[in-house]
Amino acid sequence: MNEILTKEFYLRPTLQIAKDLLGKVIVYNGLKARIIETEAYVGKIDKACHCYGGKVTKRTQVMFKSGGRSYIYLIYGMYSCLNVVTEGEGEGAAVLIRSMEPTEESKEEFYVNRYGISVKEATPYQQKNLMNGPGKICMAFGLTVEQNDVELVRENGFYIEDEGLRVKQIIENTRINIDYAMEAKEFLWRFGASE
Repeated sequence: MNEILTKEFYLRPTLQIAKDLLGKVIVYNGLKARIIETEAYVGKIDKACHCYGGKVTKRTQVMFKSGGRSYIYLIYGMYSCLNVVTEGEGEGAAVLIRSMEPTEESKEEFYVNRYGISVKEATPYQQKNLMNGPGKICMAFGLTVEQNDVELVRENGFYIEDEGLRVKQIIENTRINIDYAMEAKEFLWRFGASE
């Protein structure tokens, strides 16, 4: 039986949440995809985090709210990235959803959203690259900054559920594209579900 993640799930330490999100399913407007890779960001100690050192801006203010909300921002002025706010109010932490796999019932619509074609028409390259990056995830779901700062609950049509799948092995690695982050670029805060 599928259970929607409760508020308490998101109020725990960010690194644990980043691991525990692996295998969970994001639901947005009826579309479903399984999380297979995440990255953790903790503002207090992480120079890669948008709110490092307690920096509050218009963009980052949602990160200081209580966990269980969406944090969606633009990179390169055109690609949306989905994060889940974690920990308690005032902490400034989130988990980036880095890679996903579509569920069978949503696969066709994801291909239409992302490529404008059916699954049968997709090339092997398109299949591999459907949701293997934060911007690609948002394109496939149709998520934009309009869905920033949304509480992840059923009533909003945007939530995360647990289908009971347990990831057998978690691969830890350094995060991607944060060379500016000094020692934080070496943190093993990227987590992937082993195949």
